[in-house]
Amino acid sequence: MRRWVLVAAVALGGCGDSGLAERRAAAGADPTLADYLRVSDAARGGRLFGQCAACHTVREGGPDLNGPNLHGVVGRRIAEGRARVGYSAALQAKPGVWTPEALDAWLTAPQRFAPGTSMRFGGIADPLDRADVIAFLRAN
Repeated sequence: MRRWVLVAAVALGGCGDSGLAERRAAAGADPTLADYLRVSDAARGGRLFGQCAACHTVREGGPDLNGPNLHGVVGRRIAEGRARVGYSAALQAKPGVWTPEALDAWLTAPQRFAPGTSMRFGGIADPLDRADVIAFLRAN
């Protein structure tokens, strides 16, 4: 019985990877953010967003928690749009809007994107993971 369980676990181990290896290959050699976004998976990004859900909601009309609701964040001015949220001075000093490129930089390392930000999140190292989260945010 144990042997069957081990075989089943090994056989099913790759089923939840959302075709990561194939998507990485499809992104090409030395991929850019655009390449990763081209092969991104918004559904997987939604699952990855679970780590963000402790502080952020994303559904339309959702509440602000410790961080702002992120519904419609792509295209929104940085540090604007959520009256309840007290954005840090570091984030308020950032010009522009939340583009996929700005979100990628933020998700890579918030403290590097806006030194002094109050966001206590270490970032997402994997560029495909970031692209999946960005695809999820774009879809919402």
